[in-house]
Amino acid sequence: MKKKHTSGPVLARQLGISRARGIEAVVKAHLISAVLDEVARRKLTHVELARRAGIPRSAVTGILSGSLQRVTVDRILRLVEAAGLEAEIRVRRAA
Repeated sequence: MKKKHTSGPVLARQLGISRARGIEAVVKAHLISAVLDEVARRKLTHVELARRAGIPRSAVTGILSGSLQRVTVDRILRLVEAAGLEAEIRVRRAA
């Protein structure tokens, strides 16, 4: 089953936050979803992922369970890399 994704602007409107914060939340969710899929596929433990990323295991567990309070994109990108993935970002002109 294909996952349904909410766009950042839609999420922002629904939550009453800025467009930028909505986009950031969606980007973080996409990245974390990819890490979760790869962790499951490779059967990595949170301890191993934390060691590879250089961040505490408790932080990894919190991030992967959806706790995004004060979690930076940089920290999530460290998890992406630790899981053996690469992230790509595309930028386009606004309509």
